[in-house]
Amino acid sequence: MNETSVKTLTPRQAWQMTEDDPRALLVDVRSHMEFLFIGHPAGAINIPWIDEPDWKINPRFVSDVRQLLLGGLDHDSGGHNVPVLLICRSGKRSLEAGELLLKEGFHDVFNVADGFEGELDESHHRSTLGGWRFEGLPWEQC
Repeated sequence: MNETSVKTLTPRQAWQMTEDDPRALLVDVRSHMEFLFIGHPAGAINIPWIDEPDWKINPRFVSDVRQLLLGGLDHDSGGHNVPVLLICRSGKRSLEAGELLLKEGFHDVFNVADGFEGELDESHHRSTLGGWRFEGLPWEQC
């Protein structure tokens, strides 16, 4: 896969990357309400891709991510060498967000497959087929 594609990681691979590389930035792109009340990966930073009340794409998404990177993780290269891992509920919004980051000049962009909760099962429940929480990885809830 080249730099023009968002790379995919399983939740376990994403967690391991955050453990191995202290610069790796795990961004939860879900809404503020999802982040707070459903839970989120431990250490994730919430920058919504789409949020209430209008449910439109966040026009500041790229600049908010860039601000985090320039705030101390990678001054020398403008933040572009820091791995950015994106997670949402099931891996769809985070993929869209990652594609925009690549268009805006980011290099190491990863999407967490199955997201935090995974797809719906036959009973329309999440966290039963896959995802960060299903894998038993560290998470928090307010």
